[in-house]
Amino acid sequence: RHARLLAASGFRTFGVDIQFDAVREAVSRAAGDGLAVHGWCADLTQSPLPDATFDLILVCRYLQRDLFPALARALVPGGVLLYETFTVTQRAHGRGPTSDEYLLQPGELPTLARGLTRLSYEEIDEPDAVARLAARR
Repeated sequence: RHARLLAASGFRTFGVDIQFDAVREAVSRAAGDGLAVHGWCADLTQSPLPDATFDLILVCRYLQRDLFPALARALVPGGVLLYETFTVTQRAHGRGPTSDEYLLQPGELPTLARGLTRLSYEEIDEPDAVARLAARR
């Protein structure tokens, strides 16, 4: 969904997921709307992002703490990282991830993106408990 919105806004768009079916579906849906989304099926722990390549990186509802340095390197100078994922408060909603591995602690997201310039940051609890960060390289 996000990849299609970015492509519709004129961005050259790449979607990355470890699950081939998710990549195929995103590319297919975008093509059905007349949009070009380039799909890349990859485990980013094994296939690193290219350095200084992207103007914008958008990560939604996914947390891999050790990926943050690679995300920063993958941005061109002046590029922007938009990151949103669940916080530990999400457990109270009874849906979504429950493991600490996939849930942010309060105030944790900006520390993970250290080295980038924070543009915006918020944590909300409704309708889901998420932290949102916009930061520039």
